[in-house]
Amino acid sequence: MKIKELRIGRISVPLKKPFKTALRTVESVEDVIVELHADSGEVGYGEAPPTGVITGDTTGAIVGAIQDHIGKAVVGLDVENLDEIMARIDASIVHNTSAKAAVDIAVYDLFGQMCGQPLYRLWGGYRKEFATDITISANGPEQMASDAAEAVALGYKTLKIKLGKDPAQDVARMKAIRAAVGYGIDLRVDANQGWKPKEAVRLIRAIEDAGLALELVEQPVAAHDLEGLKHVTDNVSVPVMADESAFSARDAQRIMEMRAADIVNIKLMKTGGVHNALRVCSLAEVYGVELMIGCMLEAKVSVTAAVHLAAAKKVITKVDLDGPVLCSEDPIDGGAVFAESLVRPNEAPGLGITGIRGLRYL
Repeated sequence: MKIKELRIGRISVPLKKPFKTALRTVESVEDVIVELHADSGEVGYGEAPPTGVITGDTTGAIVGAIQDHIGKAVVGLDVENLDEIMARIDASIVHNTSAKAAVDIAVYDLFGQMCGQPLYRLWGGYRKEFATDITISANGPEQMASDAAEAVALGYKTLKIKLGKDPAQDVARMKAIRAAVGYGIDLRVDANQGWKPKEAVRLIRAIEDAGLALELVEQPVAAHDLEGLKHVTDNVSVPVMADESAFSARDAQRIMEMRAADIVNIKLMKTGGVHNALRVCSLAEVYGVELMIGCMLEAKVSVTAAVHLAAAKKVITKVDLDGPVLCSEDPIDGGAVFAESLVRPNEAPGLGITGIRGLRYL
């Protein structure tokens, strides 16, 4: 099976409600779609969201990187030669991790189809279903408490709370949410780099002292500040997770060596796709560090790839793959199955995607 052609398109999917973090507010998913067509007729799908404030990747940058660099590096190659393909993707252009991820995912989709197996079985096959959390956007305490109660009513047992936008109100937000949902629900906090190191320690301790029972705190400080991240990790009882600080496998290794965080969050748009995410999994197994797998605001193509990785690997102990359920509709035919918090990988070969409604080719 050879890669014969690459096509690029775009999709637009409105969100059910605005997604608000310390870094941005988003009202719709506006993603780039990659199709890799094989000479034997199969199509592999990939996806990349523009997330300029996190990855630096805009829509134009993603399209340009794929058209001018990455696509030219993979067309004509044999799908079975994964190492050669991934080496060429990595060498085709520096950075541009979202564009690389879209093509990487499409290649793995074709590889799974060639092998006649869903990807999670090829990568480890640890579990066939799991639960994801759901994100509660950064708003006022009353609105966040209402959103949290609504999510619990839908069956979610774990909530990811966006803080850091207005630190003075963050403890009040957490008190309101805990009062609304009780203590049978796990609460994760994501500050999205919104605090300074000493401020983070003070706020987290205040939340601890209030008895609000956090499961973890994600990326409390600026991405580049590993010393600050370690300061927080060393001075609070709640487990601390690195997200924006960990793009590459090399980043993850440095964090694990420094013990700068207790947990590392894999996102395929940061690692440049599955190939490097698998390397992070291997590092975590060696260092004895737990992993979360998360997503940006993505539709179901790239999140399906993340679902397969979550299903495959025991070292991935926490899941934050709520992108598709935040969307007002699902234009993706096939792929992973989302029943609110319960997620299952498809059993069809590869990603199991058969088409995308509303795809606009470029």
